[in-house]
Amino acid sequence: MPEVPAARRPSGELEAQVLAALWAAHQPLTPQDVQLALGGDLARTTIATILARLHDKGTVARTRVGRAYAYTPTVRDPAGLAARRMRTELDREEDRSTVLARFVSDLSDDDERLLRELLGEQPDTREVNGP
Repeated sequence: MPEVPAARRPSGELEAQVLAALWAAHQPLTPQDVQLALGGDLARTTIATILARLHDKGTVARTRVGRAYAYTPTVRDPAGLAARRMRTELDREEDRSTVLARFVSDLSDDDERLLRELLGEQPDTREVNGP
């Protein structure tokens, strides 16, 4: 009976696992350290490739430690990572006002209210069906 190939991981899952290991460590980690932190199932070269890609994206910083690099996250947590991704997407567009307007128009009422609070604005006081 032929072997069933393993299901592909969702996009970004390995990056998220590597970042979680870095956040949990609270200190710079080498690819080998990350490999051990993740249980040793992934090849060190796979971890090194993921870390190099995260470095290219600006998500981690690296410093030389002997012949290897040690990596630290440049964002503090998953929320910071999501914010960086949103900023990156915004920076790709020339018409920032349209992108922001479309983003805001798709927000739920609760998210819009939260965004207004974060921006220091008062909620819209216009009547829903009024002038």
